[in-house]
Amino acid sequence: MGKTAVEIVLTTQERSDLEGLVRRRGTAQGLARRAQIVLLASEGIENREIAVRLGARPNTVGTWRRRFAEQRLDGLYDEPRPGAPRQIGDEEIAETIRLTLETTPRDATHWSLRSMARAVGHAPSTIHRIWTAFGLQPHRTESFKLSSDALFVEKVRDIVGLYLAPPERALVLCVDEKSQIQALDRTQPCLPMRPGQIERRSHDYTRHGTLSLFAALDAATGKIIGRCFKRHRAREFLTFLREIEANVPRDLDIHIVMDNYATHKTSAVRNFFLKRPRWHIHFTPTAASWLNQVERFFANLTEKQIRRGIHRSTQELETAIKTYIEAVNADPKPFRWTKSADDILNTIKRFCLATLQIAEHQNEMAQTSESGH
Repeated sequence: MGKTAVEIVLTTQERSDLEGLVRRRGTAQGLARRAQIVLLASEGIENREIAVRLGARPNTVGTWRRRFAEQRLDGLYDEPRPGAPRQIGDEEIAETIRLTLETTPRDATHWSLRSMARAVGHAPSTIHRIWTAFGLQPHRTESFKLSSDALFVEKVRDIVGLYLAPPERALVLCVDEKSQIQALDRTQPCLPMRPGQIERRSHDYTRHGTLSLFAALDAATGKIIGRCFKRHRAREFLTFLREIEANVPRDLDIHIVMDNYATHKTSAVRNFFLKRPRWHIHFTPTAASWLNQVERFFANLTEKQIRRGIHRSTQELETAIKTYIEAVNADPKPFRWTKSADDILNTIKRFCLATLQIAEHQNEMAQTSESGH
């Protein structure tokens, strides 16, 4: 007979601490797994079953079960590893992190490795290790924009519902235009890639005109209906809508997802839709282009064909775009939409609350600073 697994009985505080380790995003993966092992063990589950549930080895489960029984929560943390002792203490690390998160240098908008090293008296390599360990990247920044659309919730539910549960006998098309695509040629020949050397090209270029691409992405299949025009007015948009009409079988309804651009709302466009009852329009919220799947196609087109392409005329540019669309349609792959409307709205809610808290904190700091003067 095998060894009997040690019994685990948790106090209320221990259970709360373990659940916090599992739930907290910043917890190391290994530590979260160990906490899960102990929580399952406290329910009287055998090591083999825990191993199956968590995808671990039974011996590993048994090891951490025994370590917790002997040392409680302290037993779940890694033991000190051999090597030279650490030269910087926890308080100094905490101070470095505080300075990184809450302050800026006098002569810059953000800290660099060298400026932080001078401020705290450690080597830049030490600062790099601290920042890497805690996921800090002061040199990077990203932009965001929250939609102020009064019907944001309703529009999100409407469009996500189309993606996750499309109507029967209907086609869901994501439509938009990529305007002002430039036909560019470098002023000097590109130097091709060689072993040990990346491709090099001149920083300046010659413009040879622009094109606008209207595209409709079939959300179910990933196929593209696309057409290039010299301009992107309502007239060109109507021409493209007629091309969609000609390419979609008559027995199918057409659900079209598009943004609130003025070209999409002219009287001529509205009359086009009113005369065709099989067309159903779904507008994305303002400042929420990420809801339109065709934007992902435009990003791929830019990355794979346009950004590094050499086009000496708009005809060459149009040929390159058509070639890319033909390649996509030869082996189409739909974008897989996974998040429900509730998931999206909950994420945005958390982001908004966090943004408000930060804004309130910054206001309090500003008021304190003013009162100090």
